[in-house]
Amino acid sequence: MVTAEEFTVRRSARARRVRVRVDADGSLLVTLPQSANEREAYDAVAQLEDWIAARRRKLREAHSLVERPPGTLPWLGELIVLVEQPGRTRAHRDGNRLMAPADERRDPAIERWYRRSARSEVELRLKPALEALGVSAGPVSIRDQRTRWGSCSSSGALSFNWRLLLGPPQLLDYVVWHEACHLVVLDHSQRFWQLLETHSPDYRQPRDWLQRNGAALHL
Repeated sequence: MVTAEEFTVRRSARARRVRVRVDADGSLLVTLPQSANEREAYDAVAQLEDWIAARRRKLREAHSLVERPPGTLPWLGELIVLVEQPGRTRAHRDGNRLMAPADERRDPAIERWYRRSARSEVELRLKPALEALGVSAGPVSIRDQRTRWGSCSSSGALSFNWRLLLGPPQLLDYVVWHEACHLVVLDHSQRFWQLLETHSPDYRQPRDWLQRNGAALHL
């Protein structure tokens, strides 16, 4: 049974109903409308107890797939060694090592490095995809979203989640092709999936992997 100590409650002016979220570390967040009684949070958690247990079990399974030795970082299916250097302010890759600050600036510097790397890796894959589809894209942005791995706006602007670099390269390949195909077909109609399969016939495997295990792609 989930106890009161196991979840956090927050209120939101935009919330219209009670929402329960299981985060990547297994913690619970319950969002309440401003007018809701706090008891509703307890009731919602109790009602969703089986779902919460199943979600946590899937997260544990996902984390087991991306476990890595201490002192290493994942990068597109590889492991790179983290080397902390006093006085350093910026993360920089040197071969199989990532040189990073040794103080509280370390984690932000590492994330910025991943973001820079993500832009380069996305652009490397996006250019041939656009050429194959005969389309052009708008601005490309790198983001840090909780569950969305990529997006394409009606104006052609594309965004990609830098956390894709924490998994095998097939994930990034899939998401780039997915969003590039949205420049031709913006919805998820049969025509879209047929177009995606034409250019990425093995798309189902990385798509399903992200659906099952994407929450584990965290540092």
